[in-house]
Amino acid sequence: MELTQRIRSHFEASIETQRRTLQTALPALERAARALADALKAGHKVLACGNGGSAADAQHFAAELTGRFERERPGLPGLALTTDTSALTAIANDYSYEQVFAKQVRALARPGDWLLAISTSGNSPNVVRAIEAMHECGGGVIALTGRDGGRMATLLKPGDVELRAASAVTARVQETHILLLHCLCDALDELLFPAA
Repeated sequence: MELTQRIRSHFEASIETQRRTLQTALPALERAARALADALKAGHKVLACGNGGSAADAQHFAAELTGRFERERPGLPGLALTTDTSALTAIANDYSYEQVFAKQVRALARPGDWLLAISTSGNSPNVVRAIEAMHECGGGVIALTGRDGGRMATLLKPGDVELRAASAVTARVQETHILLLHCLCDALDELLFPAA
């Protein structure tokens, strides 16, 4: 396959994944946005976690909350659990890598807070443990997954929301996750700070 066609095929596969995800995830995306807006309006916060590219997405989302997305507004309380290297390495060293997010959730989360849990496979053990910890703390979970939703999909409780990218290809899942996150950011701006 020539390089131009190879590049084109990536674009087409990404577009198709996003189309399929829109068909299946739109109601869940609206529920997630409204749940986060209600929580933030009530003074709660959003914690976010993931590994690798999903860690970058967690940080991106938290930055959009605390800074801004596309309109000027007050900052919103969002915290990525992926950024404190001292906490991450201490917890991994003293307990296990599976606990790096769960220990932080137990320390920081309060009832009514939300966890944005990101895993392309839905099976990342440390993200699974974070979901369990958030439930113990009385908070809600928005799970961004791919493939069949993995273990994360089976852990969700009523009121939680799964946003599943409609693909088994990691790159397509990651591309769709960032679109889902941008949709959440835009929806939060509109729900909390409607344009005049």
